Amino acid sequence: MSKKIYLFATSKSKHAVNIKSLDVRYLKPDINFSEYDYLVLTSKQTLKALEQYDKSEFIDIPALCVSVKTADAYREFGGKILGVGNGYGDSLVKNIEEFSKETKWLYLRAELIASSFVKTCSDEGYDIDEKILYVSECSKEILDVRVNDDSTLIFTSPSSIECFLKNNTIHPDAKVVVIGTTTANLLPEGIEYAISQSTSIDSCIELALKLNEKSK
Repeated sequence: MSKKIYLFATSKSKHAVNIKSLDVRYLKPDINFSEYDYLVLTSKQTLKALEQYDKSEFIDIPALCVSVKTADAYREFGGKILGVGNGYGDSLVKNIEEFSKETKWLYLRAELIASSFVKTCSDEGYDIDEKILYVSECSKEILDVRVNDDSTLIFTSPSSIECFLKNNTIHPDAKVVVIGTTTANLLPEGIEYAISQSTSIDSCIELALKLNEKSK
């Protein structure tokens, strides 16, 4: 019998037991979009938050997106894409450094973030403002879930690990898949893990299925 795969994410997969890791509460701070040359977007949740605003105020401002998935979502939303990172916030430093320090950026973000790219760029003299558009909190689902010791666990963000570990431990017999190195850094010391080939849910699922097949 195949091990159960648990996916801790906001997305779903038919190959896994889907556990929503976070509940999201949206905020609507005052923003004068006309002050900025470019936007910085690092999640699809930001786009949902932007639905609260008059689209005409920002839709013509090109956005630097953290990943292909975020860029595709913003393009579908009707926005223009300035550039795309490799899935990690820290990768955006390279993109931002291609522009003049006179450029005005607006980073639309979550309350808690893992990357320090804004500080890195600000320390170098780049002009980046930040606005918090949503707050993520551990969902009841992830706090209440109990998994078998030999399950395969997929973590798609640092917060998904933090929330899971509030009421659970990761058993040594469990297989662990993480979406990237930033997420892996939140795992307890001594836990073995595998990193997906790309920063996508599909890539994580593909790796988890391979690991399950090998352990048969």
